Amino acid sequence: MNSFISWIGGKKLLRKKILEQFPEDYNRYVEVFGGAAWVMFGKEPDKMEVYNDVNSNLVNLYRCVKYHPEALQKELDGVFMSRELFFDAIQQSRGLTDIQRAARFFVAIKESYGTGLDSFGVRPKNMQKAVEFLSVASERLKNVVVENLDFQHLIKTYDRPDTLFYLDPPYYEAEKYYPDRFQPEDHKRLKETLDNIKGKALLSYNDCENIRELYKDYNIMQVDRADNLVTKNGGRKYRELIIKNY
Repeated sequence: MNSFISWIGGKKLLRKKILEQFPEDYNRYVEVFGGAAWVMFGKEPDKMEVYNDVNSNLVNLYRCVKYHPEALQKELDGVFMSRELFFDAIQQSRGLTDIQRAARFFVAIKESYGTGLDSFGVRPKNMQKAVEFLSVASERLKNVVVENLDFQHLIKTYDRPDTLFYLDPPYYEAEKYYPDRFQPEDHKRLKETLDNIKGKALLSYNDCENIRELYKDYNIMQVDRADNLVTKNGGRKYRELIIKNY
C-alpha cells in the first residue's frame, strides 16, 4: 500500500529494490528515519514494527492517524486547496490540540510543493480522497510503535539479534533541504552506532565518495532511481546506494 503523505527523500520509487534486499531471518522491524515510511507501508506487517522520526509534528500526525483517525478526519472535513489555507496551516500552531495540530500539518504537507513545507504547490490534489485514506493508514499502523527519538537512542533501545533496522538518513551534503537539523558529524555518529549493533542494518544513501568511504566495510550496492519531482516523461535519474551490514 502507499503512504498517506509524501515527505522529502521519500522512497516510493526505490522501495521495491530496497525490499528485495531485506533478509529473511528477522522479527523486529525498525524504521529509524521514518518520514513517509514508504518502505514500511510497502511490505507485510512484521511481529513487531517501530516507526521513528525526530520531527515532533510528523510524529504527532502519525499518532493521531493511528489512535484518532475519525477525529482527525472530522477536523479535516471540508478542507479544500488554497494558498491562504496553506500559509495559515504552516504559520499557526500555538494553542492547538494534537488533533488540530495534526490536521494543519497534514494540510501543509498535502499543499506544499515537493513537500518542502515552504511553498504552495499549484498542482491540484484530491484532498477528500487523501482524508478518506487515513482510515486505511490507521489500520496499517494499529500495531506499530511510534517513537520520537534521536537515532542513537532508538537503535540502542530496540537492538536485538532479530532486529532489522532500515535507515534513510538525510543525504550527505544535502542536510539543509531537510526540515530537521542533521549535522555532517551525525553521519559518522550513525556509522559508529551501527558498528556496535547485534541486529541487521540496511541503509539508503546518495552515492558520494564520503559515504562510500565511511561504509567501505559494509556491502554496498549501486542503484538508479527517477527524480521524485520530475514527471514520468522527464526521465532524469539519480544514482543511490543501498548499504547493508550483512
